[in-house]
Amino acid sequence: MSVDNRLMKGNSRPEQRSLPFKMPFKFICARSIKDNTTSFQKVFASEGHSEALRSFGLRLGAPSGFVTARRPPERQLHPRSPAGRRRRRNAGVSVQGGPEGGMTMMIGREWWLHVALLCIPLLAVYLHIPQPELSPALYIWHSSGRFFSFRGNNIFYKDSFGAVGSSDVVVLLHGFPTSGYDWHKVWEPLNQRFNRVIALDFLGFGFSDKPRPHRYSIFEQASVVEALINHLGLTDQKVNLLSHDYGDTVALELLYRSDHNRTGHLAINSLCLSNGGIFPETHYPRLMQKVLKDSGFISPLLTRLITFPLFSRGIGDVFGPYTQPTEAEYWDMWTGIRFNDGNLVMDSILQYINQRLKHRDRWVGALTSTSTPLHMIYGPLDPVNPHPQFIHLYQKLVQRSTVSILDEHISHYPQLEDPTGFMNAYLNFINSF
Repeated sequence: MSVDNRLMKGNSRPEQRSLPFKMPFKFICARSIKDNTTSFQKVFASEGHSEALRSFGLRLGAPSGFVTARRPPERQLHPRSPAGRRRRRNAGVSVQGGPEGGMTMMIGREWWLHVALLCIPLLAVYLHIPQPELSPALYIWHSSGRFFSFRGNNIFYKDSFGAVGSSDVVVLLHGFPTSGYDWHKVWEPLNQRFNRVIALDFLGFGFSDKPRPHRYSIFEQASVVEALINHLGLTDQKVNLLSHDYGDTVALELLYRSDHNRTGHLAINSLCLSNGGIFPETHYPRLMQKVLKDSGFISPLLTRLITFPLFSRGIGDVFGPYTQPTEAEYWDMWTGIRFNDGNLVMDSILQYINQRLKHRDRWVGALTSTSTPLHMIYGPLDPVNPHPQFIHLYQKLVQRSTVSILDEHISHYPQLEDPTGFMNAYLNFINSF
């Protein structure tokens, strides 16, 4: 005989089963359920006996053929009364009355405490994750470099002697958020053409110090370059600047100082730019960049939550579909960022985007008025400086400059995506004057 039939007879109960209360029961036939389902649901929900009834194969609001049981409470309490709310708080359940007297069960606030207790140690573990180890290639690059001091901070640079019989010097200025290691694929070809090839990690990047809190600026980075040239004893030597992205704006500040004979300025022989957002009106920062630079006091928290998967996905978006970095190359970029906790200063460094807008007349003006030989190497698939808006504006405003547009599948990092095409374009420019 089924449980339902035994209950309908009222003479027997399922063996070895009992409800969690010892009260007389009133059994209601299935025909009356339609009229009483709502009230039964309220009573059993408020008393917390739904689970007990389910263990008997009974459920609230059951279809025809099932029966349900009701326990008359010893004391009826209005759910919105102080006593009723206290009863439900003690049970770990809060009940709110609706406009029509209905009630909504809500889980108590205790679960927030459980979540917090779980997240705190996990967050603590993440915040102390050590930086990745240097890959063999990155280790060799680091070992072959040196440091000099700038205003109490150590600046990493790499300086190598190349072509014999040439006195030409080239200084390489990298982009955001990476480092001077961006030039490693064109280092040897440059060594074969120039007597001296010099690259540095800007303050806050790569293997250089990354002080925080610190007010990073393009002006300070230009002073870092001037200090490096002075440190190497090349103050009177004409240098060729080859820059990319963030480095383009640093190069324009150096160009401005040179053309205005500022104290300590470089003697610039030529300037070659590549895929830099030098025009605010045609520059489209990535979402993460916009979030970090404009989030105020939340930014320091957000920088701690940047992970390798998030970084690699973001940086991969500015490479062409056929020129994506390898997993090892992604890790080399990320290692340079994590070195000295560089991820924690990204929000401060990103203020350069606002500085470009504020000082547009100064830097674009230097570009349009200089007599220094200029060249632009451009990857046309760049989503940060999209084609054709960027290059058309450049050609319109900087008519003295020559331009090299690489293959259509080359994007924001031309020196990494197409090092051969990049070097051919640059050497054609250098050998033209």
